[in-house]
Amino acid sequence: MARYHLATFVIGLVGALVFLFVNAPLPWLFGPMVSCLIAALLGVQLRAVKPLNEAMRTILGVAVGATVTVAFLQDIVGLWSTLILVPMMVFLIGLIGVPYFQRLWGYDWATSYYAAMPGGLQDMLTFGEEAGGNVRAMSLIHATRVLVIIIALPVLLRVVWQADLSKPPGAAAGSIPIDQVGIMIVCGLVGWQVAKRVGMFGASILGPLVLTAMAALSGVLDHRPPAEAVWMAQFFIAITIGVKYVNITGAEIRKDVLAGLGFCVILIILTLIFVEFVHYFDLAPPMESVLALAPGGQAELVVLALIVGADMTFVVAHHLLRIFVVILGAPIFSRLFKPHQTD
Repeated sequence: MARYHLATFVIGLVGALVFLFVNAPLPWLFGPMVSCLIAALLGVQLRAVKPLNEAMRTILGVAVGATVTVAFLQDIVGLWSTLILVPMMVFLIGLIGVPYFQRLWGYDWATSYYAAMPGGLQDMLTFGEEAGGNVRAMSLIHATRVLVIIIALPVLLRVVWQADLSKPPGAAAGSIPIDQVGIMIVCGLVGWQVAKRVGMFGASILGPLVLTAMAALSGVLDHRPPAEAVWMAQFFIAITIGVKYVNITGAEIRKDVLAGLGFCVILIILTLIFVEFVHYFDLAPPMESVLALAPGGQAELVVLALIVGADMTFVVAHHLLRIFVVILGAPIFSRLFKPHQTD
């Protein structure tokens, strides 16, 4: 098992180095993701170290929490005009997605519902498994959703808004006082473990976010994680996406991956409709709107927002609400529709 973990790390590192060498955008995200994806499709046995991957996600929670100020909290109140769009968008995704998976691709109701919901991957798989869904199919569909969104968005950001994807996502580690680094490590690890014990969804990100925000608001913390830490988080997030395709079969590619790709087209169209609505009524800047409403992975979109210097208040508030709506609504909808589900 250890050799699989080592092989995964080496393959991911090779991908990152290749992307760095050719000066490709987001090398620590795209490089490992592409190299691990190719290796997985070629049949290489890859393994991610789950506790380590979750620990890396705490860096993103700390990065977002460190941006929380009194002004941040005041600004959230003024976002109601776009925040109300989030439940509407989630409802439409379910309204279109469930029949798409159930009637067009022949999945059972539980698999269709939890594959359609743009929530946290682990949460959707947990709920879906409890409801009797096909965990492998849901995993591949969600991995495909995140993969496509996270590849398409940087292209859109660079082509349409000329976003600089090469700038460091933070200051160099050597420029941050050691006591500030220590506070961030404590906030990340303690926040994660406390949130995990109380059963908070997205514990590895939201727990550190809350504790770091408290430290920032109290004035104890006034720095964000260094660029090297954010790059490290990108690296392990990328590996996690690629590993989802290990042992994939031709039948799974023809059904699960294709179903996921088709659904991505639906999600992109819906996102563009909502973004155009926001832009038409001048409710928010278009780049922030795309990052806030895109139904990709929370961690991946936080990374992009950090890199392009987007308004973190706006982006994070919308993603937190989306995850909350999906997580809260999933068990309720499951109980309501379970008696009517068909195989």
